[in-house]
Amino acid sequence: MKRRNFLQRVGSLLAALGLAETEWLSLGNSYYQALAQSSQRRLALLIGINQYPQIPVLGGCVTDVELQTELLINRCGFAASDILTLTDKQAGKDFIKAAFSEHLGKQVKSGDVVIFHFSGYGTRVNSGMGILQNAIIPVDENNFLGTTSSNYLLEENLLRLLRSLPTNRVTAVLDTSYYHVDELKPMGLRMRTRPELSTAILSKEELEFLWQFKSQKLPVNKPLIIQATSEANQQAGEFLFSNWSAGLLTYALTQYLWETIPAKTITVFLSGVTTSIYRLGGKQQPGLLNEPKESHNALIIDYLPINNLRGIGAVQAIEENGKLVKLWLGGLPPQVLANYGVNSCLTLETGVELLIKSRSGLIATAELINQGIDSLPQVGQMVQEIIRVLPRNIHVNVALDQGLERIERVDATSVFSGISRIANIATAEETADYVFGKVAKVPSRYGLFCLSGEVILNTIGEIEEAVKVAVQRLTPKFSTLLASKLWQLTENKDSSRLPVKVSLEIVNKIVSHVFMVRDTLGNPVQDNTFQVPGYEGITMPTIPVGSRWQYKIENLSDRPIYLVLVGLNNHQDPFAFYHWEVLPQMNIPPTKPQLVEILIPPGKTVKIPDNHPIAGWLLPTRYTFCEHQIILSTAPFQETLTALAIAKYPTTDQQAISPIVNPLEVAQAILQDLHNASNVTTDINDAYVLDVNNWASLNFSFQVV
Repeated sequence: MKRRNFLQRVGSLLAALGLAETEWLSLGNSYYQALAQSSQRRLALLIGINQYPQIPVLGGCVTDVELQTELLINRCGFAASDILTLTDKQAGKDFIKAAFSEHLGKQVKSGDVVIFHFSGYGTRVNSGMGILQNAIIPVDENNFLGTTSSNYLLEENLLRLLRSLPTNRVTAVLDTSYYHVDELKPMGLRMRTRPELSTAILSKEELEFLWQFKSQKLPVNKPLIIQATSEANQQAGEFLFSNWSAGLLTYALTQYLWETIPAKTITVFLSGVTTSIYRLGGKQQPGLLNEPKESHNALIIDYLPINNLRGIGAVQAIEENGKLVKLWLGGLPPQVLANYGVNSCLTLETGVELLIKSRSGLIATAELINQGIDSLPQVGQMVQEIIRVLPRNIHVNVALDQGLERIERVDATSVFSGISRIANIATAEETADYVFGKVAKVPSRYGLFCLSGEVILNTIGEIEEAVKVAVQRLTPKFSTLLASKLWQLTENKDSSRLPVKVSLEIVNKIVSHVFMVRDTLGNPVQDNTFQVPGYEGITMPTIPVGSRWQYKIENLSDRPIYLVLVGLNNHQDPFAFYHWEVLPQMNIPPTKPQLVEILIPPGKTVKIPDNHPIAGWLLPTRYTFCEHQIILSTAPFQETLTALAIAKYPTTDQQAISPIVNPLEVAQAILQDLHNASNVTTDINDAYVLDVNNWASLNFSFQVV
């Protein structure tokens, strides 16, 4: 299509929207370049709306578009010219339809790859005869002045548009939700649901569009449609990072795709995304809308052409004649990104090494370390981690619920100031980890909540408890949560250069069943999460209550490695695997058993626990979320064992899994041991400096039901 013909086609639309031609062109001359390219293309239409004129603004929808754009270009091989983005005032309903028609409808051919993304508000609207239907809200929702008609785009119409495309490689991501929950509870997330308006009715134009589609015979196209929630009463949330926001679904999905291998199935992929959302504090569960039956066994690459180059990000720009490099760090685990320190070191495949000098959100500025190297960085090159720098003054960031009265906030602030080494009130520049607030419908009881509003087990106080007393009561819990935060910051499954493989097995007297596998880049596998019999749906990995489980750790390196296992049990209390020294019965000390290192020789495998007659531990007998961290190092965990040995256990209580009485000290000791193992020459004294060649940290998160 020629430029003049296209402008004639949308000229009346521009006038109606009050936009100049240059504003449409600002969406990218890339559009016109894309029109002339060959078949078998990869086309994307990405929409994100933060600035709604008459409803509360959102913060992460435009960021979602950026997250998708960087992923599609750098990991999926999309040309920038084939990605059309509509943000804020550009995302009017007619503009969306025109973009869909011109960019997708008139270009897509059989075999082409298509990505559609929407981030913004959703709602429900009366489509006639009292029937409420799901709809997404464009920026010009009230375009029909003086009437009750709403300028929404029905989800059903959108799905029909997607099905009308003549290719079977269509993927849509809808990071929105429709059902508004009136229940007030402490929240640390911003929700993307607008309550339905009782007076609003769907526009006549949209209804006609619906009936027009219903009267047509559509192509047999089954798009993969990923929605932010799988239950009608769930809401899609935005996570508030330091000075920026992103949709929970979009951030978890794109971050996962930066690090994943192409051979994963759709089911395993979405299970991993759900786990990431849960670990961020959200409880929404993504799902597939009108999913094709074969999608459960389909691979990601059946819909999305992911290349084999993995990394934590990519080169975004070269500045100051090659002296500085602008990096996009969308592949870092979210819990690591928020604490990723300056002086962390990255590398390109060419051997170029980069030192991070500053970071703002997902974007970092780095300088070249090896200036004399012939091959300079190029835009689009993937970056991999070499050295991770983490500050030593990390604490738990606690948001105060907006429902607290002013005097309650003042009292809480006063107590938090006395425990600032452990927990601080989150500022606008910090990412909140938890929310301190009141229990819904029982305003005189205080507790600690996840960002989704779900209460953390065993944190609710008595009725009429004073705010100051509540914060003081929760101080030990803050220490536990900080310990968990610290050992999660060691996670480096996709950047570690220490080749290891760890399997979580469900065991019984007859056979062991591999349930979940985590490994490092040294041992890529086709798929690393397995479903137990009876597991259905797109949820995080699930193990039946009462199962026995065991870890198998394989050292695939040429060096001996040492192991630590820590986690939180079903009461959200910290535990560790204690490896007791086995001595002849007559030599066992009467009071204090001895802890020893778990050593795995090169090329060998160990199982923990390896007790008899039945190996493994018995899982909790109640529903819970379990999160275990297996940390491996090329050097002994001397500081960690010293910290663990502080607790005095009687000789009759030498359990393999035992509580940690000093979790914060143990977590800090783990980081110090990894710092010592890295042995990086530096004058940095206020941070842990970790070398990816010397440690691997693998997270195992699952539900027990």
